[in-house]
Amino acid sequence: MGDKNIRGHLYALTANVMWGLMSPIGKSALQVFSPLSVTTFRIVGACIAFWLLSLFCKREKVSSKDMIRIFFASFFALIFNQGMFIYGLSFTSPINASIVTTTLPIITMIVAALYLKEPITNKKVLGIVIGAAGALILILSSHSGGSGSGNIIGDLLCLTAQFSFAFYLTVFKSLTQQYSAVTINKWMFLVGSFVYLPFSFTEITAIDWSLVPTSAILQVLYIILCGSFLAYICIMSAQRILRPTVVSMYNYMQPIVAATAAIIMGVGIFSWDKGLAIACVFLGVYIVTHSKSRADLEKK
Repeated sequence: MGDKNIRGHLYALTANVMWGLMSPIGKSALQVFSPLSVTTFRIVGACIAFWLLSLFCKREKVSSKDMIRIFFASFFALIFNQGMFIYGLSFTSPINASIVTTTLPIITMIVAALYLKEPITNKKVLGIVIGAAGALILILSSHSGGSGSGNIIGDLLCLTAQFSFAFYLTVFKSLTQQYSAVTINKWMFLVGSFVYLPFSFTEITAIDWSLVPTSAILQVLYIILCGSFLAYICIMSAQRILRPTVVSMYNYMQPIVAATAAIIMGVGIFSWDKGLAIACVFLGVYIVTHSKSRADLEKK
């Protein structure tokens, strides 16, 4: 595996580690703020961060045709994905939300097969199944210990978010080959800000910030800076290097990160099932990475 591919895997891993903490942190923030407010904070805050960063980066001119593509990419990567997930999380439990995120690699594999004509090989299916098994081992063992109840509406909203992001990873992959992550994100998050602000402005301006606990503000800052700003830079950098299915495989890390955080915080313990889950996820990623791509088959 070349240095470039290693960087791609590190980018995808980093993004999903940060997203793995989003379910517990986001659920806690939703005890203080509404789903609409949290989503708006996330999109507008990240938008400001990307535009500030762009001042220190080389300016890239985006064609009018690609600007239209970025507009639609924003709907699938941000507006639908983030909005649906935050609303779903407000209804369901972090555990159920984690279970639903494990569907992303399967959905992405199907979309990539239909749109990019990527082959669904036996090795790729095996890798996805092994990775999913690892995530589900962890999730089901946590659920048996009692971690809150879910809700079918919330689960369906979280599932819709996975479909949306899988569509983005596959259909808009070519954008990441043409422009930097900063350029794409600053415009995508700007589109998202214009969509959400008209609906949430009145609600946000009515917030009495003197009554908001410091912990809730720190949680929102994490959602903005880590769960959005840094994570989207990483995922787009990974998307530039790796195939959509490989990128999506790292979604299986999210429930593992949540469980690891619980161990570090002293509210969970490391056990054999957690070790097995981690091993399964990385084995699944390895198998999918070494499966045949469309380009590999066309060389024959």
